[in-house]
Amino acid sequence: MSRRKKTNRNRIDGWLVLDKPVGLSSNDALTRLKRLLHPQKVGHAGTLDPLASGCLPIAFGEATKTVSFAMDGRKVYRFTVRWGVATETDDTEGAVCETSDMRPTAEEILAVLPEFTGTISQVPPVYSAIKVDGARAYDLARDGAEVELAARDITVHRLDLVECPDADHAVFEAECGKGTYVRALARDLGHRLGSCGHVTALRRLLVGPFGEDDMIPLETLEDLGQCAPGEGLDEDHASLILPVATALDDIPALAVSRQDAARLRRGQGVLLRGRDAPLFKGLVSVTSLGELVAIGEVERGELLPKRVFNLAAEDSAAASLERT
Repeated sequence: MSRRKKTNRNRIDGWLVLDKPVGLSSNDALTRLKRLLHPQKVGHAGTLDPLASGCLPIAFGEATKTVSFAMDGRKVYRFTVRWGVATETDDTEGAVCETSDMRPTAEEILAVLPEFTGTISQVPPVYSAIKVDGARAYDLARDGAEVELAARDITVHRLDLVECPDADHAVFEAECGKGTYVRALARDLGHRLGSCGHVTALRRLLVGPFGEDDMIPLETLEDLGQCAPGEGLDEDHASLILPVATALDDIPALAVSRQDAARLRRGQGVLLRGRDAPLFKGLVSVTSLGELVAIGEVERGELLPKRVFNLAAEDSAAASLERT
C-alpha cells in the first residue's frame, strides 16, 4: 500500500485582506506572504502600484475561484492631486512633462466634479498594464514608442473633495467601478480646471466586500512569524483568514439539500421545484448545510453549476473561522 506523499505546502482556503505598504508591488507583497504561509495556491484581486497602499485582497486555494467577483466589485480610493505639474506616468514616478501656474480653488473644483461622476469616457494612462498588440503599454512607453490607447467607458459612483490642505494640493475620495484609473482622473481633472496635475498619494480603502476593518498590515503578519510548511496554519494565522464565500456577498445565496449538492459537485444540474424555488435567474452562491458548494446559474427552473468548490472540512477549518 503506497503512502500519500506529504506536501511542503499548506492547504489554505479563504481570503486574507492585506494592507499593502507603499514601496512594494502587489507581486512583491504576494511573494512575502508565500514565504510566511507556504500556501498551495494563491493569487490577488486587483493590482496596486508600488506607490499606492491599502486594500489588497489575497485569495488562497478555493478562494481563487472567486477572484473575478471581488475584482468586479466597487472600489474606493483616497488620493492626493498636486496641481500645476503633470508627469509622463500621471504619478510621482514619471518625469515632468507639463507645468502650469494655474491653481484651482475649492469652489472651482466642486463645480466640475459632477462632470466626472456617472458613466464617463476615460483614456487610460500610457503607463498602464493594458496590452497593445500583445505588449504591455508601459513596456512600449518605456522603450520610447508612441502609445495611443482608446477611450473606454467607466463608472464613477461618487467623487468627493475631502480637503484642500494648500493651494498646490487637493485630496479626493472616489468610489468607482472596474477599469477606472485614478491617475487618469487626476490628469483629466487638472486639464478641465485649466491647469494640470498628477497623483502624489493613493490609498485603496475598499475592494468589493473587503474594506478597512478587514485589512491586516504586512508587518503584523511578519511579526506572527512563519507557518511550518505542510503542517497547516496555526491558530493566530488562521484567525485572519476570511471564508471563501466572503467574495460572493453581492450575489444571491441559495441553499440546497445534501443530495442536490452532490449532483452539483459532479457537474450535474438540479431542477428547482416547490415554493422554495427562486423566482429569479442568474448567478447564485450555493450552500448546503452551511458549506459553500458552488457558484451556479439559475435558468428556466434549473440550477447549473459554473464553479464547484472542494472545501473539505478538515482542510478548510481556517476559512470558516471568524475574526476575533
